[in-house]
Amino acid sequence: MDSFSSRDFRNALGCFATGITVMTACDADGRMVGITVNSFASVSLDPPLISFCLDRNALSLNSFLNAPHFGVNVLAEDQEALSAAFARSSAADKFIGLRFEVGTTGCPLLPDCLSHLECEREAAHAAGDHLIVIGRVVRLAQRAEGKPLLYFRGRYAKLGEPPV
Repeated sequence: MDSFSSRDFRNALGCFATGITVMTACDADGRMVGITVNSFASVSLDPPLISFCLDRNALSLNSFLNAPHFGVNVLAEDQEALSAAFARSSAADKFIGLRFEVGTTGCPLLPDCLSHLECEREAAHAAGDHLIVIGRVVRLAQRAEGKPLLYFRGRYAKLGEPPV
């Protein structure tokens, strides 16, 4: 078996382009939290389940594990600054000065996203240095048009024009 470094592993995974989401929740104290995530996936259509991976060292880990609901904000290509703001590892309130709505589940929803999913936390599973969080989608909304913000080889990327 070949040996490889964690950097080699990360570089190989970076060849897979992913969309970017910001996960949001409101913790038991009413504090809103959010974190940029590109490890988001659909799990099941029936029931409607999604998953995302959360670093065990994330400052918002306990907030996401204790909140009964969380929001998924699928970012559009012009929301790179929003992605970067929620990617910062900081205890500061990332919502200060930011326009947002509160969904029916109490989760903050960011404006101008391609779609929003409000989820009920269903499970969390240990997986190495991350937790895999499973959510049941209870409400959703989407924009009719727009392109996604992507992440590829360690950088933000944009979708090319669709083929004619």
